[in-house]
Amino acid sequence: MDQNKQAALNAIEEKASLITHVADTIWENPELSLQEEKSARLYCKTLREEGFAVEEGICGIATAFSASYGSGRPLIGILAEYDALSGLSQKGGSLQRQEVVAGGCGHGCGHNLLGAGSLAAALGVKAYLEKTGKPGTVVLYGCPGEEGGAAKAFMARDGLWRKLDAALTWHPSDANEVVTGSSNSCIQVQYTFTGVASHAAAAPDRGRSALDAVELMNIGVQFLREHMSSKARIHYAITDAGGRSPNVVQPRATVLYMVRSNHVSEAVALQKRVDKIADGAALMTETTYRRKFIDGLADTVPNHVLEALLHQNFSQLGVPLHTEEELRFADDLSATYPGSDKAPGIGSDHDGDYARQAVALRKDWGRAMNDFLLPLYQGDAFEPGSTDVGDVSWECPTAQIHVATWPNGCPGHSWQNVSCGRTEIGHKGALHAGKVLAAAAIDLLGDPQILRAAREEFDQRTAQGYTCPIPADAVPTIAD
Repeated sequence: MDQNKQAALNAIEEKASLITHVADTIWENPELSLQEEKSARLYCKTLREEGFAVEEGICGIATAFSASYGSGRPLIGILAEYDALSGLSQKGGSLQRQEVVAGGCGHGCGHNLLGAGSLAAALGVKAYLEKTGKPGTVVLYGCPGEEGGAAKAFMARDGLWRKLDAALTWHPSDANEVVTGSSNSCIQVQYTFTGVASHAAAAPDRGRSALDAVELMNIGVQFLREHMSSKARIHYAITDAGGRSPNVVQPRATVLYMVRSNHVSEAVALQKRVDKIADGAALMTETTYRRKFIDGLADTVPNHVLEALLHQNFSQLGVPLHTEEELRFADDLSATYPGSDKAPGIGSDHDGDYARQAVALRKDWGRAMNDFLLPLYQGDAFEPGSTDVGDVSWECPTAQIHVATWPNGCPGHSWQNVSCGRTEIGHKGALHAGKVLAAAAIDLLGDPQILRAAREEFDQRTAQGYTCPIPADAVPTIAD
């Protein structure tokens, strides 16, 4: 390895205690989407102390930030997330469900690690730029609200990502791999119906039921399901049924809808059909409604050039290595959920031969932690979940990796994930992710041919143009 790159990776190791301190502090103070005030303050303070130029509240989002170092191009973005999930308070390093705060939130998606690993990458690239004096800029973007808020999509609406030459990120996972393929786009809208209260027995004719409107809307959407793409999904939750008295005609009711489709342009079109059903429900019940846009995000656009670069560096650096005690903990934790014997990796869900390779690697290793790197997979892949990284990928070449921070098959958004997030297993994953991302970013800074190839692929894949799911007048918000 080039000595300057090695020095940059050594710099990450020298900052290991700082990086794990950030990860643990955010784990101990979990904050929900768009409410990550302590987390954002910690990052901004840390980054200023490390010599970055920090801008807070970017794109009108209070808990978003950017932190840059260097000058000129290439301009490489590193994406950080730090929001938690509700109802997942959990004791760290535990093999059983143990809430720290009853009903509290926790980092069930490992975003305390995600942000810290991205911080590590930015610190590594900064060390490289300092040592070599080469042109180029690294920017760490603090991206709040991935679990509900879609800050990256609001940033995309403002054209933030278009200025980047490339964007890199990672996500905690049960496998060490490079991510490929597409994901679902997603739009969330809240409908609050208003009617007229009345005695349901004595004067039902005087009432206009908001709950009837919600139920009729839901029925209309059920009939819509036959006439939408097979890859589309529509979910809903009645968040306010109007009260607990059945003898009152409910004057208010609220339903939250989530519309998904493989391509963002399809989701936008499908959302318009759902809006028409809300119009019809209000018309049938003689009620009115208020439409509140919550968030929207696009499908991901893969970039095979950047994926190959990430895998090359991942292969050179290897994977995190765990002690026997850590491996035993992971083995025991894997007994607390079903599916611990699944074939790991995105490729395993789409290619039988790849799945057999992955299973063979697991069998040879013989432990619950997947302490090996999966082969590079660049076939067709589709993940039904959604991420606002997709909106970044429509505006600049983007790629990401997974690093194992919990055992094989561990379910997403689970107490087991929260437990692992406050262990050395989690720490090692974050540090290693930072090294892989930093190494790839350094290659991009030093080899313009890679960036040109990545841009050419990006231009081909996005030729149809980006359909932003965020309306011009929408502001980042959460559901009532």
